[in-house]
Amino acid sequence: MSVGMDDNLAVAPARKVVALSGGIGGAKLALGLKLVLGEGALTVIANTGDDFVHMGLHVSPDIDTLVYTLAGLNNPETGWGRAGETWSFMSAAEMLGGEGWFKLGDGDLAMHVLRTAQLASGETLSGFTAEVCRRLDVGATVVPMSNDPVRTLLRSDEGWLEFQDYFVRRQAAPVVHEITYQGAERAAPADGLVELLTGDTVDAIVLCPSNPLISLDPILAVPGLREAIIEAPAPAVAVSPIIKGKAVKGPTAKMLDELGFGADATSVLHRYAGLIDAFVADPRDVASLEAAGTDVMVVGEDIMMTTLADRERVARRVLDAADQVRAGERVAHRLPGAA
Repeated sequence: MSVGMDDNLAVAPARKVVALSGGIGGAKLALGLKLVLGEGALTVIANTGDDFVHMGLHVSPDIDTLVYTLAGLNNPETGWGRAGETWSFMSAAEMLGGEGWFKLGDGDLAMHVLRTAQLASGETLSGFTAEVCRRLDVGATVVPMSNDPVRTLLRSDEGWLEFQDYFVRRQAAPVVHEITYQGAERAAPADGLVELLTGDTVDAIVLCPSNPLISLDPILAVPGLREAIIEAPAPAVAVSPIIKGKAVKGPTAKMLDELGFGADATSVLHRYAGLIDAFVADPRDVASLEAAGTDVMVVGEDIMMTTLADRERVARRVLDAADQVRAGERVAHRLPGAA
């Protein structure tokens, strides 16, 4: 944007936004935010509770989904993995007796091999991710929630399961009775995250429409991150992952129901109470949300993000909600007594 000759004209400062996200569902909104905000204005804190070692390789599914999506390299049909992927490695591995339940594409394999080698050499997960974002021209900052290992474990009717075992191998079929984030209590936020959240350079904090139990709660379980969002001067806005009792993506509703929280948007709102200022949800859920008795501003919007235009539309609505909060219409997560 050129300023011209009038000295009174000034370029509006770029907005800075921090988003918390899991994989596919969160990545859709993250892409919308990046496109609306412009290059370099978005930082995404990625869930790493899904990380695991497969065939000796360190796999970070949510980080990779975010990186590929923001770089325009993701597979639009699956939402995960790379576009135009081939599977020669997996075919050969399975012929040799390798486990084929978690697919590693030929192009995607490069990410896991290089990440594993870099981590073994002493590089941090955040350092490796930053370099990948630079090389792929992601146009946003993707940061793991922690460089320390945190693993999401689920106690099910088949016993304790690692997340990928539950989600991919067993297709989220077992009934879940308990979730724990192993190692979270000893983990430290990735360098600079607390300072970023609590500083005055961020205009909004966004909780993407990811599964709160297995995508966002692991992030919030890292000591210091939940507290930083509560203390942040920037308004916090969450987007519901549920519409009329149905999950937009994945087993969110099933898991909430099995754990006794209730499979609806109101349940998600209650999980975020004390943390957020505004909650963006499907218009059909607004009445029940407003009756829930929280101080959070409820915003009705079609939150289905099927097209690129949808992603941008929802992103604008989220930013508008943050503006409303900043203008003084509602400040919930800093109310006295907030959790």
